[in-house]
Amino acid sequence: MVYMFLNGGGMRGGDLHHQLRGAPLVKETRTAPKYRFHSVDDRFPGLEPVDEGGVAVWGELYDLPMETLRDSLLPAEPPELELSVIELEDGTSSFAVVLRTEYQRTATLTDISDVGSWRAYKGIEPPA
Repeated sequence: MVYMFLNGGGMRGGDLHHQLRGAPLVKETRTAPKYRFHSVDDRFPGLEPVDEGGVAVWGELYDLPMETLRDSLLPAEPPELELSVIELEDGTSSFAVVLRTEYQRTATLTDISDVGSWRAYKGIEPPA
């Protein structure tokens, strides 16, 4: 089992949530303020680790079997994202997907760091 931070379609109510195969939600949380947050081609969010000017990004933390990560969730992620380890607001580490460096120059990125939430940016109500 591994912790996986999700901030887009894998969250409850998202179009990739079924890829979690019933993995339990641990908690809603934020990242440490070490990331910029982008809308990638207005299709999905992408975290970008930065040395300065980072913000805390809202998301959900799941306790995920490694096999589910390998066989279900990661194959469903877009090629612009890659698996990484991030820092959460409480200082703990978690797996997450982040924006691949090579796509930072070729994708249409809209900085949504000031919003800090994919749901808020897209106007999506969180599930009850």
